[in-house]
Amino acid sequence: MPSRIQSTVPSTGQTVPTPRRSLRWRVVDIVVASVLAVALGVVFKVWEFPYEPLSAAMKLVLPGTQALFGGVWLLAGPVVAIVVRKPGAALYGEIVAASVEALFGTQWGWGTLEAGLVQGLGAELVLALFLYRVYRLPVVALAGAAAGLALGINDSILWYPGYALGFKVVYIVCAVISGAVIAGVGSWFLVRALARTGVLSSFAAGREHNRRADR
Repeated sequence: MPSRIQSTVPSTGQTVPTPRRSLRWRVVDIVVASVLAVALGVVFKVWEFPYEPLSAAMKLVLPGTQALFGGVWLLAGPVVAIVVRKPGAALYGEIVAASVEALFGTQWGWGTLEAGLVQGLGAELVLALFLYRVYRLPVVALAGAAAGLALGINDSILWYPGYALGFKVVYIVCAVISGAVIAGVGSWFLVRALARTGVLSSFAAGREHNRRADR
C-alpha cells in the first residue's frame, strides 16, 4: 500500500489522505525514457556530420572552443530527467543515447559509452542534490553545466592528454557553457514543446503545461 500523508481541505477543515510522490520507476517511465533516448541517440549520430566542419572552424579561431558545440551530445540526460523525474533518469538517458550512437558507428568507437556514463553522472549529481524534486530552468541549466564539466574534463584526460593547460582550460569552460545553454536551457524548452503536443500527459511535465494553459 502506498504511503500517504494527511492534508487539510480548506472548505471543510477535514483531513484527507494525499499520496506521496513516488520515486519508483513505472513501466511507462521506462518506455518513454527509452523512446526519447533512442531518438536523441539518432540525433547524436547525425550531429557528428555538421560538428566536424564547425569544430575545424572554431579551432582556427581559438583552439578549445570546439567544445561549444558539444552540448548537443548532452541533451539526452536532461531531457529524460525532466520528463521522468526519477533517480537515474539522466544517467539512463545518456547511456542509452550513447549506445545508439555507438551502434551506428562513430569515430570515437565504444568510448562513446564511457562518455555517456560520465556525462550522465554529471547531470545526475546535480538533480540528486535537489532530491529529484526541482526541475525549474535554473536547476536544469545547472545540471547541463555539470554534464558539460564532465565532458570537458573527460575529453581533456582521454583525448587531449598532451595538450597545453591553456587549451584544456578553454575547452572545459566552453564545454560547461555549451552544457548549460544547449543541454540545460535547450532541453527545458524541448520538453515544454513536447508537452504542448499532449504526449506527456502522464508525466509531471505535461500536467505543469496543462496548469499553465488553464490560467
